[in-house]
Amino acid sequence: MEHVIERIKEHKIIAIVRGVALDDIVPTAHALMDGGIRLLEVTFNQSSSTGEQDTAEAIRRLCSAFGDDMIIGAGTVVSERQVAVAVEAGAQYIISPNTDAAVIRKTLELGAVSIPGALTPTEVLYAHNLGAHFVKLFPAGNLGTGYIKAIRAPISHIPLLAVGGVNDKNLMDFSKAGVSGVGVGANIVDNKLIKEKKFDELTALARLYTSQL
Repeated sequence: MEHVIERIKEHKIIAIVRGVALDDIVPTAHALMDGGIRLLEVTFNQSSSTGEQDTAEAIRRLCSAFGDDMIIGAGTVVSERQVAVAVEAGAQYIISPNTDAAVIRKTLELGAVSIPGALTPTEVLYAHNLGAHFVKLFPAGNLGTGYIKAIRAPISHIPLLAVGGVNDKNLMDFSKAGVSGVGVGANIVDNKLIKEKKFDELTALARLYTSQL
């Protein structure tokens, strides 16, 4: 667990994989790794009848292909069952859009790093007091860096990750606002490039971000 926490603090950028076909998952990760990405989040699709199985299979394939070269986590985790499914598949950190005490407890029980989502100082502190290792400030782009600076003043001891609306133009602004890292979805993991097998362009896109930190 401590190793994963340190890797998140070191590499800072979590690339969020959403809606990528299973056959493309490993080539996508290879392209992102070539661009300097070392943290990958595979999200659950809550509206899909096969969402849990698909996410678990994607995580298994990534863990098998990369071992410790990439740290794989699960995202959009909203139930204890999904925590268990993800960790059994190999996920080392659990990211949620919200703060759910049961999800956090299950994550800690299974030895994974807990990253719940929160918006207000009350929610951030609540998540932290439940044992969260990082708190995902979401949606960060709508709130802006001024909001992050304001709430960090009294709670600077809590490591925050900015997620939602982070791009290559504002990445450094978020970093200077004091977050420990960021989560970036389609702005890095461009599904159009993936479907067209333009993995070199995906690598170049990843470098736009990793070269700044």
